[in-house]
Amino acid sequence: MSRKLIKPATPTPPHLRSCRISALDQIALPIYVAFIQYYHVHGDDHDHDQIRERLEKSLSEVLTLYYPLAGRYIRKNLLLDCNDEGVEYSEARVSGELAQVLLQGEVKAELLNLFVPFAMESETTPLVLIQVNRFECGSLAIGLRIAHVVADGIAMTTFFNAWATACRGAGVNEVIRPSFDLASFFPPREITVPLDLPPVDATKSKAFTTKRFVFNGTAISRLKDIARGDADDPTLPKRQQYSRVVVVTALMWKALIGVAQARDGGLRPSLACHPVNMRGRTALPIPDNSCGNFFSGANARFSGESESKMELHVLAGLVDGAIRNRVADCLKHQNVDDLVSFVTNSLREPGGERGDTNIIMFSSWCRFPMYEADFGWGKPIWVSSTHKPAEIVTLMDTKDGKGIEVWVSLDEKDMLLFQKHPDIIAFTS
Repeated sequence: MSRKLIKPATPTPPHLRSCRISALDQIALPIYVAFIQYYHVHGDDHDHDQIRERLEKSLSEVLTLYYPLAGRYIRKNLLLDCNDEGVEYSEARVSGELAQVLLQGEVKAELLNLFVPFAMESETTPLVLIQVNRFECGSLAIGLRIAHVVADGIAMTTFFNAWATACRGAGVNEVIRPSFDLASFFPPREITVPLDLPPVDATKSKAFTTKRFVFNGTAISRLKDIARGDADDPTLPKRQQYSRVVVVTALMWKALIGVAQARDGGLRPSLACHPVNMRGRTALPIPDNSCGNFFSGANARFSGESESKMELHVLAGLVDGAIRNRVADCLKHQNVDDLVSFVTNSLREPGGERGDTNIIMFSSWCRFPMYEADFGWGKPIWVSSTHKPAEIVTLMDTKDGKGIEVWVSLDEKDMLLFQKHPDIIAFTS
C-alpha cells in the first residue's frame, strides 16, 4: 500500500490559517466517521495512472475550498490549524474482484474496514483519510474517514461529492462553496461533554459485531401499512402515514427492546436517539452550506410499562413525534445561547438516562446524495457503512432509493438474540 499527503493546490492565505471550531463541534464525539463507495470501472477508464492523476489533482483542487480539512485539530485550543499539511491519501490493491464483495451473501462488515484507513484522533493525525482500493477487475472502492469534530454526515457527504464533481471534469468552478462560519454564530465556550456513550476502542472491537439488514421497498410498504392500520378492522379510522425512516427505526427499536427484555429478564425503559439536521430549520441566518456539526438530538421514550406499547404503530408514533417536535423546536430559539443550550440538552439527555434505561443510538444517512458521487466513470453501484466497535444503528438508502440498509453494531451475544427476533426475520432480505 502506498500513502502520501495531498495538499491544497493553492496555499491557504495567512488570514485563514486559524479556524475556530464551533460550540456545536465541541460536543461532537472524538471519533472518525467512515463510509465506502464502490464503482465499476470499464473500458478506457482502466488506465489506472490516469485515474490516479485525476483523483489526486481534483482532490488537491477541492481542498483549496475545504482548506480546514487539510489542517490539524488542536483540541486544547479548540481550533483548526489550517496549515495545509494535507489529507492522507493511500492506494491499495485488492486480491479479488468487486463481484466477490457484492455477491458474497452476508456482508462481513469487519472485512470492509480494510477498505478505509484507520485513524485515532491526535494533533498530528490528518482530519481526512482516503483509501482508493483497486480490484483485479479494475473496479474501485473509495473509503473516506473524517474527524467528527469537523463534519457531520451532511458535511462529510458534501465534501465527497465536491471531490467527485471536480474529478469528472466539471472542475472546482462547479463545486458548491462550503461555509466555515459556524463558529461566528456559535463561538466555543465552557461546555460539558454531553454524551456518555461506551468508548469507541478499536482494541476491544472483537466484543462487538456489525451486521447489515436490508429492508426492500416492498417490506417498507408493508411496514407502513401495518403502522397506518391498513390491516386492522376497516371500520376503524386510519392512523398517520409514516416515513421510511420512521417505520424502519420503529421496527429496529421494537426488536432491540425485545433483546433487552430477553437478556435482562423483563421490560426496561428505552430511549431511541436520532440526530436531526438543523440546516434550514432555525430562525438564525445559518448558511445551508455550513461545514461542521449542525444537528440536535431527537429522543423518543418507551416507558417499559407493558408489551402493548411495543406495537409498531405506537413506537412509530413516538419516533415521528420526537423528530417532528425537535424540528419545530429548532425554530423557536431566536438567539445563539438558547440554541446551543437546546442542542446540548438534547444530546446530554441520553447520558443522563444511564442505569435502568436502555439507550439506543440511531444515525440516519437516508436522503443524503451518496449515490450521486460520479468521478467520471459513473455513479456508485453500492455505498456501505463499516464495522463500528460500539452499539449504534445506522440507516442508509439502497441504490434504488426505495429501501433502507440497516447496519447494526451490537455486543455479540445481543446480536444473536437480535437476529432471531421474528420481525427481523420477517421483514429483511
